Amino acid sequence: MNEGIFSKEITILGIGNIILTDEGFGVKVVEYLEKNFNFPDNVALIDGGTLGVELTQFITGTKKLLIIDSIDGGKDPGSIFHLVGDQIKKHFQEKISAHEVGIQDVLTMLELTGKKIPEVVVIGVQPFNLDAGVDLSPQMKKCLPIIVDKALEILKNWLRAEG
Repeated sequence: MNEGIFSKEITILGIGNIILTDEGFGVKVVEYLEKNFNFPDNVALIDGGTLGVELTQFITGTKKLLIIDSIDGGKDPGSIFHLVGDQIKKHFQEKISAHEVGIQDVLTMLELTGKKIPEVVVIGVQPFNLDAGVDLSPQMKKCLPIIVDKALEILKNWLRAEG
């Protein structure tokens, strides 16, 4: 099978562990987007949680992938990240959390099997709190609209380029 079961031209993928406070940021952003916006038929929103290589079935065949995540980039909490190209590989090579290793494996597997996603962008925020808890920290909640705006801006640019 060449395409994933939910394959769309554009995929917005939120990843993270929702029981570790700010670690679930990517999932919370996708939930917010689903609840507050309508998207064209060629756009898929996926809650990737902490799935690893299982994500392959959902993103194979997509042409543009936007990954939203809580990003430990060694910066001050609340720092915003926008990674493209080689920055993405470098970031994921240095990570050890389960979902980040899983995303690295998925992107590498797709590349090695000739199904590389042509355009991948990662956006996110340096977390404030990674303690056990199902809600984002108050500080991280303030970052949510900033990342929502960035995600929508990227999506608008992609849709404009297609159309």
